[in-house]
Amino acid sequence: MMKPADHPAVAAPKVGVMLVNLGTPDAPTPAAVRRYLAEFLMDRRVVEIPKPIWWLILHGIILRVRPKRSAHAYAQVWTPDGSPLAAITKAQAKALQARLGEGVLVDWAMRYGNPSIPDVLARMKAQGCERILVAPLYPQYCGATTASVIDRLGEGLAAMRWQPAIRTLPPYYDDAAHIEALRVDVARQLRALAFVPQVLLLSFHGMPERTLHLGDPYHCQCRKTARLLGEALAAEFPALRVETAFQSRFGRAKWLEPSTEATLTKLAGEGAERIALAAPGFSADCVETLEELAIRGREVFEGAGGADYAVLECLNAGEDGMAMLETLVRRELSGWA
Repeated sequence: MMKPADHPAVAAPKVGVMLVNLGTPDAPTPAAVRRYLAEFLMDRRVVEIPKPIWWLILHGIILRVRPKRSAHAYAQVWTPDGSPLAAITKAQAKALQARLGEGVLVDWAMRYGNPSIPDVLARMKAQGCERILVAPLYPQYCGATTASVIDRLGEGLAAMRWQPAIRTLPPYYDDAAHIEALRVDVARQLRALAFVPQVLLLSFHGMPERTLHLGDPYHCQCRKTARLLGEALAAEFPALRVETAFQSRFGRAKWLEPSTEATLTKLAGEGAERIALAAPGFSADCVETLEELAIRGREVFEGAGGADYAVLECLNAGEDGMAMLETLVRRELSGWA
């Protein structure tokens, strides 16, 4: 049957991959950070306080004070290409596109801020993607991260009359490809240091402790990643002590222990003068690694008597991380591409 002359253009069917990370403000300014935090902190997955009460706290106190302080942190790590997290995620998408070839369309989105998941979803559908693998770049599952991505994806799908088929990338905290990528990358960076660290501190993003008791597997998955990575490094670095901690506390609730700041202070007090720190819960460097760990963490450690301190890079768009991501994505695309 011939297509009518006035029929709208229809793109050839394609398979797509959408990489998703947490998000970033559009600029390191209080106004941009305020918009970003308003979206981020109103997510019911992130803050589980009754919405009317939390709205008053957020808009009456937090968004009046925190944007200026956070903007200063972002300004210290902002790059010519913008936010480090956005620039690296874009680079990861570009590198994955080169690895997968023209048979798959790769794009990227942010859970909060721009480019948004609904916007990228609509763009990929317009480009002909009838099957899309959505890949949250969180190695460990958490309701406040992975589940929130799926929530937002659902909002985007709800606005579409013609929806693509969807798959999602499972958490990969203990996947052999992930642990091996971390081992190779961390070992390479440790060998390149100008000092021999006594301790490798693995810092994961914190969560309120109550989430663990409510059934969120995040804490257990972080601990397993840390254990497997420590075991993988032991052959080459038998004298290296590996510790685990949780960073980025917020509010008065009890958070997962031990805290990264408290651990840095404790280690220095115990005589550990040389520390390397890695963040295997982050797929890309961001304000939490580049400012909180690399700048403020150093201040805490040196202030407590420590001497040598180094924060290792995340996997980012490096060869080891991209080989791992290609392995995971190709596995999930089986039967599609």
